[in-house]
Amino acid sequence: MIGRIVLELGPWNWMVLGIILLVLEIVLPGVFLVWIGIASLIVGAISIFAWESGFWTWQTQVLLFLVLSVASAFAGRRLAGPRKDDSDQPLLNRRGDQLIGRTATLAEPIRNGRGRIQLGDTLWRVSGPDLPAGTRVRVTAVAETELGLVVEPIP
Repeated sequence: MIGRIVLELGPWNWMVLGIILLVLEIVLPGVFLVWIGIASLIVGAISIFAWESGFWTWQTQVLLFLVLSVASAFAGRRLAGPRKDDSDQPLLNRRGDQLIGRTATLAEPIRNGRGRIQLGDTLWRVSGPDLPAGTRVRVTAVAETELGLVVEPIP
């Protein structure tokens, strides 16, 4: 049955496949099937004009389809790839980095390089030189490995 449909449709097989792929792109999430669908439509358009040619065998059509699929996927990735635009709020989701430069008073003393400060309504773990509670400190960095802030005393 499928073989009969393929023979009856002739060069329109590629067009039908392209339309099915484009419809699937709408139904399924992602942006991949659209490029394969475009490749199929291009092969279908060429097939309409070259169907009776001796060189236009099914092997040639499949090879051209594969090449166009890869080429259109790369072109689509380049066109719709990630944008590297600078944000107007580069520290939006980097809360610790937003605190660099702020001053606070130690809520707990720094002993053996670890202590706590309160900024706003949050207690932050800090690392720095040993200091008593109540000392004014400035946040100088975010300690990525310790999930805390690095502080230094304010002279």
